[in-house]
Amino acid sequence: MQQEAIDLDSLAKQLWAIGDPVRLQILRMLPTEPSCENACNVSTIAERIGLSQPAASHHLRILRQAGVITNEKKCRDMIYWVQVDEASAVTEALKALLHGSE
Repeated sequence: MQQEAIDLDSLAKQLWAIGDPVRLQILRMLPTEPSCENACNVSTIAERIGLSQPAASHHLRILRQAGVITNEKKCRDMIYWVQVDEASAVTEALKALLHGSE
């Protein structure tokens, strides 16, 4: 089975983004779909983790730039959720890299 070549630069940036304990906490709390019932905005995230809002925003920006989360203005706030397909693609690329297939 022929697979696409792994973009090592992109993978390294994504792994760096998710390799921070605070960002892992954020990923753990975010929902996997944009619904108002489980919505997480910057204030909610900051409060749950014990961060300032600017620090939470910084971590969210890094995760968004890595493509593992996304956001949208909804429910009167900017809410965030995990991009499940993108996050899964990171783990699949890492598996492929470790198993020697590109």
